[in-house]
Amino acid sequence: MHIYLYIVNRKPNCNSPGSACYDPRFIGGDGIVFYFHGKVNEHFALISDSNLQINGRFIGHRPTGRSRDFTWIQSLGLLFNSHTFSLEATKSATWDDEIDHLKFTYDGEEISLPVGGLSTWKSREEEIKVERTSGLNSVIVTIPGVVEILANVVPVTIEDDRIHGYNVPSDDCFAHLEVQFRFAGLSDGVEGVLGRTYQPDFKNPAKPGVAMAVVGGEDKYKTSSLLGADCANCVFDSSNVVGNEKQMVTLDCSAKGLFHGNGIVCKK
Repeated sequence: MHIYLYIVNRKPNCNSPGSACYDPRFIGGDGIVFYFHGKVNEHFALISDSNLQINGRFIGHRPTGRSRDFTWIQSLGLLFNSHTFSLEATKSATWDDEIDHLKFTYDGEEISLPVGGLSTWKSREEEIKVERTSGLNSVIVTIPGVVEILANVVPVTIEDDRIHGYNVPSDDCFAHLEVQFRFAGLSDGVEGVLGRTYQPDFKNPAKPGVAMAVVGGEDKYKTSSLLGADCANCVFDSSNVVGNEKQMVTLDCSAKGLFHGNGIVCKK
């Protein structure tokens, strides 16, 4: 029997396992912090399992004199049960807290999710649900028994730019996603930039305590599109359907709680 764990916290915690925030900084299922830069305007598999694929589209730029791109995750693309879903932070020259910067599609059709309240949308078969956790720019996406995705849209702020020297252009504030993934029932063979860190025997090349530890894998995890599953190491199979045997459990784990496989592990 698969266990689906619902945790009380409803906003992404960028300092917890399963998170992908900033430019972008990941915390793996093993609790180790690492950076994966990808490449501007390309797509990479964050999670690739037999019944779930989650890709990220990277945006950013390369200022003059830089050897690599500054990047952020602008959108997520999900494949499951022969369906597709996308969650996107829409482009904006400047940031306005009074504007919603979220866009959603399901099976190629745009979803309308009213702003200004804690509105909810479900697919007809109730295989996926989207809930606003505030009036604007924050949601939880749930595929029951598979994954819960907590997401915020944020800009690159003037202070971020000053500290890190991003040289953000005047016509784009690089609105991007802060996300935290909470998984149930990942297989031992799960792949992806983040997914591989949930493998029971994974040896993370990013050593604990190393500042700005960057890991590679662009060649292994690059996909042809936001909703593609054609990376070199992708293992997603669209014929695998999520089962219905799920036990709903509500726990209040610490911010560092994590779980994977068919069991639950909460670490403090």
